[in-house]
Amino acid sequence: MSDLIDTLVGIAPGDPLDALRAKRPVARADAQTTYDALVAAPADLARATALERAAIGYWVAALSSAAALAAHYRALVADVDATVADALDAALPAASTTGPYGAYPAGPLSVEDEEGLHYNATDELRAVVGGRLAAALEHAHLLTFRPRDASPDALQSLLDAGWSTDGVVTVSQLVAFIHFQLRVVTGLAVLKEAL
Repeated sequence: MSDLIDTLVGIAPGDPLDALRAKRPVARADAQTTYDALVAAPADLARATALERAAIGYWVAALSSAAALAAHYRALVADVDATVADALDAALPAASTTGPYGAYPAGPLSVEDEEGLHYNATDELRAVVGGRLAAALEHAHLLTFRPRDASPDALQSLLDAGWSTDGVVTVSQLVAFIHFQLRVVTGLAVLKEAL
């Protein structure tokens, strides 16, 4: 059974990594089922449109320097709206940073507090993608680089931009899932080089 992760890593049936992944068939199937439910053929597009889902996927993967995954999601965006794909391309350099940043509650971990980029979508990006998607991209940036700073106020920003409560959950699930995908793809790519 092959899935998107196999495709991105270049795992062919019968390869050593195919045999390795076959030892965890539920994990492999669940990764593809989650992708299908969140991105490829979501049952409920009212929570987040296909374009929004693909754009969030592209944004997170590109910010995380996951080239193969970013290319996959960029193609999904471009298939729906090439103008949005181009606008995201133009916005990425100003959004790119390292991390993690943020502040812990006062206490022993506060020594690890670190300031960093607070990304705000530009007017140019907002003009193309709209306020709703721009807010989701800002939230995705926060979760990617400033997870310590996630807060009720950050969630309220999504609600204020027009996301429903279920939509906010979908945005957060997408960001978490893209990070899961990039960790698996990166790990398997390293193993592939080692085998």
